[in-house]
Amino acid sequence: MATPRVWINGKYFDKHEAKISVYDHGLLYGDGVFEGIRIYSGKIFRCKEHVDRLYDSARSIGLDIPISRADMTDALLDTVKTNSKVEGYIRLVVTRGVGTLGLDPRKCEPNIIIICDDISLYPPELYDNGLEIITAATIRNHPAATNPQVKSLNYLNNILAKLEAIRAGCLEAIMLNHKGEIAECTGDNIFVVKNGKIRTTPPDSGILEGVTRAVVMELSAAAGMPVVEATMTRHDIFVADELFLSGTAAELIPVVKCDGRPIGTGRPGPVFRSLLERFRAYVRT
Repeated sequence: MATPRVWINGKYFDKHEAKISVYDHGLLYGDGVFEGIRIYSGKIFRCKEHVDRLYDSARSIGLDIPISRADMTDALLDTVKTNSKVEGYIRLVVTRGVGTLGLDPRKCEPNIIIICDDISLYPPELYDNGLEIITAATIRNHPAATNPQVKSLNYLNNILAKLEAIRAGCLEAIMLNHKGEIAECTGDNIFVVKNGKIRTTPPDSGILEGVTRAVVMELSAAAGMPVVEATMTRHDIFVADELFLSGTAAELIPVVKCDGRPIGTGRPGPVFRSLLERFRAYVRT
């Protein structure tokens, strides 16, 4: 397998030669934004939506990305071509850039990094058998602190919840918001099926509005199963007929047990299976 070529500020470097300064505020403080983007059949999936969200995140934290959206898109396309990637994953990162050891970002010059490689978030058998998850004690960031709509480089909040899941023998965890309501998982959005109706948590529950989440909602509506955004609690999870997650890396994956309680029959359900089939067909059209 060829060594990935990483795009940094307009130049390509082999994976092991791709470096930025230890004085970059992205490393020192988690100051920056990123996107994870899928490649299907040689095409960047929902490229515009990902680029738009990147620039929205950057604007929200006062980070000026030094190239236009069109130039960013061209860089993404060229990186995929340079790496001859047909199926894979892009990690697009914009850091605040090199500065002093203080917090002041005003003298920083942003770095743009595009990595094109493979990703496998969950073992393949879990897409057939389903995940077991827990509810984390670590809550989602308060929206008045770091807004969850910003996809920032500081993922410590999510990582702490992920560690809780791992210690419990699971691979994923539900995160509640500051009001005790369901927000999302550490890296995925949540969908609940009850009595044939599909619900997902709304933006004001403290979620990142996932690009894959939006695709699931479109596919569901086209199949005559519109998704309703609704505030939910753990009770809604425990009594669900089906539960599944969506995300760029995860795609769609079923959950069959939460906090020791079986979800529905304890097996992936028909709504999930139908949407997974539709999703897999859609991404390659």
